[in-house]
Amino acid sequence: MKIQQLRNATIIIEFGQYRVLVDPMLARQGALPPLRLFGARQRNPMVELPVGARAALESVTHCLITHCQKGHFDHLDRAGTQWLRERQIPVICTPHDASYLRQRGLNVQVLLPEHEYPGPFLGGRIRTIRCTHGLGIVGRLMEHGVGFLIEMPGEPSLYLAGDTLLTDAVRACVREHRPAVSVVPAGGARFDLGGDIIMGIDEVIEFAQLSGAAVVANHLEAISHCPVSRLALAEAATRAQVEVLIPQDGEVLAF
Repeated sequence: MKIQQLRNATIIIEFGQYRVLVDPMLARQGALPPLRLFGARQRNPMVELPVGARAALESVTHCLITHCQKGHFDHLDRAGTQWLRERQIPVICTPHDASYLRQRGLNVQVLLPEHEYPGPFLGGRIRTIRCTHGLGIVGRLMEHGVGFLIEMPGEPSLYLAGDTLLTDAVRACVREHRPAVSVVPAGGARFDLGGDIIMGIDEVIEFAQLSGAAVVANHLEAISHCPVSRLALAEAATRAQVEVLIPQDGEVLAF
């Protein structure tokens, strides 16, 4: 299995003959609005896609969406939607997002309802893990989405956490299923009011300690409301004596 970090939460996962694009944000640098009214008001994304990204995208066979409604352009933006629609790439999603994506002309393939998981996925199995994308008033306004636990024949098990804090549901997934590889959001994103809406440094370190397996951190240095840097996370992992893989945009990790 290979995982290529493109930018933010956008990755390409290679399972044998399949290359699965996750949460495509494909806009040019600065094409999207800021996510804060005060402080960090940079337009998004703050960086371009890495060199070679467009070529890598041409080999994609499927797309997987963790969440996309309520303005979450950092997981599916207009450029990503247009790219998927033009190529009619099969877009795999939960029943909750199916109608929203069909209205945009996408080639939707709906997963089984949650109570029927684990369900089929490209010759393997998939199940959803609930995300908590913020607490309190902010949490009530957010689209929480899901993470995915994917098990493919002959490949390491993979947990895509999605946009979530470190919750009891996330801990239970790790303890029960012991994924060999986990991809977690690490940017500590927050708006002008309220607390973090995804994991930050402390929760990523705790997750890595709980996992005891490969942990890949992304959602870094691409969106203006994510203050955590790669360097700060790497230094914290070193102090805690845990290993966290922090790929650069464009980097490919093999497992």
